[in-house]
This record gives sequence, structure tokens and C-alpha cells, in this order.
Amino acid sequence: MKTELFDFVLPEHLIAQTPAACRSASRLLVYDRKTDRVEHRQFSDIVEYFSPGDLLILNSSKVIPARIFTVGDERGGNGYEILFVKELENNRFEAMVRPGRKFRPGRFHNLPGGRTVEVLEVLESGLRVLRATDGADILPVFREFGEMPLPPYITSRESSPDRYQTVYSSLEGSIAAPTAGLHFEKHVFDALARKQVEIAEVVLHVGLGTFKPIESDIISDHHMHEEIFYVPEKTVELFRQTREAGRRVWACGTTSVRTLESAIDESGKLKAGWQSTDCFITPGYQFKAVDRFITNFHLPRSTLIVLVAAFCGREKVLELYEEAIAKEYRFYSFGDSMLLL
Repeated sequence: MKTELFDFVLPEHLIAQTPAACRSASRLLVYDRKTDRVEHRQFSDIVEYFSPGDLLILNSSKVIPARIFTVGDERGGNGYEILFVKELENNRFEAMVRPGRKFRPGRFHNLPGGRTVEVLEVLESGLRVLRATDGADILPVFREFGEMPLPPYITSRESSPDRYQTVYSSLEGSIAAPTAGLHFEKHVFDALARKQVEIAEVVLHVGLGTFKPIESDIISDHHMHEEIFYVPEKTVELFRQTREAGRRVWACGTTSVRTLESAIDESGKLKAGWQSTDCFITPGYQFKAVDRFITNFHLPRSTLIVLVAAFCGREKVLELYEEAIAKEYRFYSFGDSMLLL
């Protein structure tokens, strides 16, 4: 399929620059695949669509303040940009950098707090391999001095950094938020508990695989970067019980979908533990683990909108997006939500 088939035009004013004042006050577009019906609700209404015994699976990965700027370089001001991507062995790490010409192998850069990093290697992807000259872990520097790695289409810095974390985030490792979960808050979880909905967690550390744009003309030519994920034994057991009881499995976000679909085997069982995936879910894919799907509104020509199209059809996704634009839904990371039944 051609990548241009997943294109649409979004008015700039519909790109949400800040989150809703109340997380669960965001809007919710509900599409029922069985009846072809569309409803327009508030996110807190989502509880009405669950039944007792359903299982909701969340990605509890926590975002690292992954963007940092060097100090004391000839540029002055904010210095040069380093975006942490992932840890490697021996306290090395991969990073996106800007400008690239300042990060050739053998160059050194000073970071806030007095640490220095050396550029070791330029990868084929353009990423740099860096290491602190003292040989110690570099993540404490990012935690203390780093900024939240907000996407480039969010130019406002008005929102608090905690609004780019889900309220249930726990295990640090992502460089972008699993944004479908940003709408949940305590009173929604309390309502789900009263309805006897089971909740389980997985962890997929969001990296380049999730948000790297499709640059090829044909989607099958796009290669996903590998991302690591974790499925707890408790989640495996709850999934088994839900399936045996004939109840539904809900996935919150594309990262939860990719985790579950990567962890399930041919017999329909989830595999527990740490694993990795570079799966690219495209139209024609047969979903084995997920029945219902909560997601945000995604960028055109992205792997995320392609995944949503695999779940309910390319033409239908674009039709739903067209309706959301007409009704002035807010788009992207801080935007509104969509529920696919």
C-alpha cells in the first residue's frame, strides 16, 4: 500500500498545544465496528462501554526527561541538543543530536552538572553512540537537568512536565509518552473497579520505533526500530482468565496493542518476561490478542495511523478523522481520544 493513502489535512489550530484542564474531560469519539455507529462523548464516559470481567491493559512505561543541551560550547546559549534514545552496554547510550556536524567521533561535549560525554560512533541511522568520560551512568544527568521530550508540533511549554506522564507510569525508559493513557485519572479507575473491570499492565519503552515517520513511498518498505517490552506473569494470568471466561481484552494505546500482539503465540497464550519487537502492524493483519482499542488521533503517514487502520479499515479511519476534524476535536499527544469497539 502506498504511504500517501494514509494522508489527511489537519488545520493547525486543531493540534493541541496543552492538555485538557482535567485529564478525563477530553472528548471521546466512539466507533462501533459491528454497528458502524459513531458517538461523541467525554472520556470519563468510557466506563459505560466496559462489562464486568473485561480486562484493560495499560502501558506503564515512564518518560525520561530525555532532552538535554550541552554547555560551554562555541555556540553558547542553549548549546547543542542531545536526545537520549536508549541505554547500551558499558554505560554507553544512543542519542539523536543536533546539529549532527558537531557530533563527530572523538568530539567531547560538556553537560550540566559538570559531566562530559564523548562521541564514540555514528550509526547508519544517524544516531550517535556516546559515553560519559568518567565511565558512569549518564541517566542521573538527564533526570536532574533534562527536559520532557515533547514532540516538535507542541511549541507551548505552558503545561507541567507531569502532564506528559500517565498517572500510573512506573518503570522509566520511554522517550515519548504512551499518550492514549494520559486521559485516565483516579476517579475513572475507581469507577472501573466498581464495575469489576480487571486492570493489568505491560511495559513497552517507547523509542524510535513508535514515532519515527514513514519515509518510504510504500509502507511495506518501512522498517520499525526494535523496542523492548515486558509482560508480567500476573498480566499473562489475567489475560488467560479473561479469554477463558469469554470476556473482552481492551488495549490502551498503540504500544499496548503492539506489546500484546508481539507476545501472543499461535495457541493464544501470552509469553511473560522481557522481549523485543520490531513488528509493524498494517492493514490485513489478523489481531489475536486485542478486542477493543483506546487511542489518540495520530499524525498522517505515521505507523500509528496505519496500525489503527489495520484494526478498523483504512477508509473508515480517514472517515472518522474527517468527522473529528469537522467537529473540531483536538489532535495528537495532548489531544482527544478515540475508542474502537
